[in-house]
Amino acid sequence: MYTKSVMNTALCIPLNGSPEQLASLRALQHAFSQVCNALAPLVQQSRCWNRVTLHHLAYKQLREQFPVMGSQMVCNAIYSVSRTSRLVYQHPDSPFNLNRLGAKALPLLRFSDSCPVYFDRHTLSVKEGKLSMYTLDGRIRFHLALRPEDEARFHDSKLREIVLSRTPEDGFELSFLFSDPAEVEAASLPPVQASGEIPDYVTVDET
Repeated sequence: MYTKSVMNTALCIPLNGSPEQLASLRALQHAFSQVCNALAPLVQQSRCWNRVTLHHLAYKQLREQFPVMGSQMVCNAIYSVSRTSRLVYQHPDSPFNLNRLGAKALPLLRFSDSCPVYFDRHTLSVKEGKLSMYTLDGRIRFHLALRPEDEARFHDSKLREIVLSRTPEDGFELSFLFSDPAEVEAASLPPVQASGEIPDYVTVDET
């Protein structure tokens, strides 16, 4: 397994696991999307996507509705919905920007089974070249061939985001985003394209 750097603040790691490990990641991604989709109607109805407010409004209900999901992964799903809502409803290039919608009802966001999954230090760790990450089947582990300078990032830089994404080949890749200046802010938000295109893991339902 190898790693690659993107800009100076991101580190991308392909996860070339066993069929059983990849199946666990697909199951987690599916469950994560279900939690996101359960929360999205609340965002639509309340017109609120502040992460802290959403947590207070929805955390208890989501934990009861999805008991198989760990508590921290529910928090990460709330973060995902907050982040994606900010992108769709606030980005100046989005066709669903609030200024364009005016008094119209917000469209509903629907997350696909291949939506990104967000991790944190409670649900994923890297130590001495070994990666341990949460799944619905328990922790799974991968060996990482980290370069010394990449290993040093985990000790010297603040880790801002950890994102699990599906690759075009139906594999998985982890992206670690570190808190170095302004580049990180740009890199950590999946940008709406100049054409106003919404990320392909989200469908915006206007009905």
